[in-house]
Amino acid sequence: MDMQKIEVLNNIAHEHVRVNPSFSASLGDSVVSTVTFLTEFSDVQKEYPILCRKNPDTDEYQAIVFFGFEKGENLYLVDVDQTAQRYPGWRADYVPAVMARGPFSIGIQREMVNGSEIHNPVVHIDINHPKAMGGDGKKLFLENGGNSPYLSQITKVLESINSGMQPTKLMFDAFNKHKLLEEVVLDIEFRNQEKLKIPGFKTVSATKLSQLDGVALEELHKAGFLQAAYFMLTSMSNMRKLIDWKNQKILAGGAN
Repeated sequence: MDMQKIEVLNNIAHEHVRVNPSFSASLGDSVVSTVTFLTEFSDVQKEYPILCRKNPDTDEYQAIVFFGFEKGENLYLVDVDQTAQRYPGWRADYVPAVMARGPFSIGIQREMVNGSEIHNPVVHIDINHPKAMGGDGKKLFLENGGNSPYLSQITKVLESINSGMQPTKLMFDAFNKHKLLEEVVLDIEFRNQEKLKIPGFKTVSATKLSQLDGVALEELHKAGFLQAAYFMLTSMSNMRKLIDWKNQKILAGGAN
């Protein structure tokens, strides 16, 4: 795979760059999970299971969405009739922001204003990303240099990530304060009797949530974290859909 080549996006250097907005293994989308943020929980919980685990590098909790059960398996990727999907190649009505952003990311540009250093978020693009290397796809800029509708949509996706990091951290701080997280071991058996255990994840404890007193409930509610806790709990019903998809794949002879 090509090395990343990250550049600050601008309408002169990248005037003719086109980005493929669809999803496929060849475009780098065959990943089994990704991180998600509080800012998109309401959309994510409708389509994906949300669990959490500690980031080994920072020792802080991250919310994780599952796409499959083994390395490189993304059961949301589909080849058939891409025109029928809202997001070509992806069978869901919402794509988590980290996947939807494609070759784009937010970087910080530092500048001095009246003697103070100001940090401005700016859009970056990896021009060696497989979605940015083809000749066809979505234009990033209009003829007059303004952002295309596609780039405006990507900017919203990046803002969701950027503005979601801190609230997500505060959410997990609150969950830990009230001892709401509990270990969950995913113990799954597929149609071919293959068993799978996925340890190391946590979820919100429905029991502990129901035992919170009024003060704690009000604190979580005011911060928007009570709804997030319920989103995490209800999202686990999507695990059944993933198991069904995996069983279909096994029966079709595509177990790997």
